[in-house]
Amino acid sequence: MLDHYQFQLTRMLEAEQYGEARELLQFLMQCQGEDQRHYEEWSNLLKWVEMAFPESLATQTPNESSQSEEDLRRQALDPGEQDEEYINQVLYIMKHHPMIDQQMLALERAALLESPVVSREIEDWIVSSALHPAVQFKALQCLRKRGETGALTMDRLGESVRLEIERTPLSLEEFPQPVLDVLERVERVTEVLDASLPHFARELWRECLQFLYGTSTYNWMLSDQEDTVDCFAAALHLALATAAYGQADEDEIRVSYGITEALRFRYEQACRMMRYVAQGVQGSDDDS
Repeated sequence: MLDHYQFQLTRMLEAEQYGEARELLQFLMQCQGEDQRHYEEWSNLLKWVEMAFPESLATQTPNESSQSEEDLRRQALDPGEQDEEYINQVLYIMKHHPMIDQQMLALERAALLESPVVSREIEDWIVSSALHPAVQFKALQCLRKRGETGALTMDRLGESVRLEIERTPLSLEEFPQPVLDVLERVERVTEVLDASLPHFARELWRECLQFLYGTSTYNWMLSDQEDTVDCFAAALHLALATAAYGQADEDEIRVSYGITEALRFRYEQACRMMRYVAQGVQGSDDDS
């Protein structure tokens, strides 16, 4: 894939597509698991493009930026020719690589494979193997992107759950409104405290939802009760502040979200689940 990225960058620079080259470099800088020297090369090239061609920094509308990023990602991951050796390599990395981020990247590549056996391989794998919850969720997204439908039964966080492939959210915005209300609540409170916190809240909540999707805790969040939103919003804020600053004023957070003594038990349940998820996310660098 490094050779493919290099080819893409060379082609863009030769065609004077500096904006596209800058976005591809930014995408590469976000990838994990590569040699440090590659990041240094990409960083130096990105700085050169931004300094030599400032017009590449022209602002895009959110829709244009999002579409461009998705197209760019597909372009970077699409190998072009898909022979049997490449397909087998992608499936092997997906199933056996010890690093979860590489399994996730393999699933993104698998979504673009044209072989009809790929979907069956993924379905059999996620229902019969003990996988990290984030990998399971990514596999469900992969199947939906491949146009698959139907329900699969699997183990998630010790629970047997049955999930419909076609209902798997592909973006944060596709999750049900009750869980989005939790994030919106935290964004409103944190934006007046620190302008960077809403962004980190969004990323942390996305990871939590992917981790909990389909479980009894996730279904509890869908109850669409204001008290439930308050409890999980306070728990998310507590986890966010602890991660960002190393400590948090829990009493102040409870007051901000109206966590009364009557809600204390449910709030503490939400906090325990957030800590459990945080430990799982932090452990995603370990063997899956």
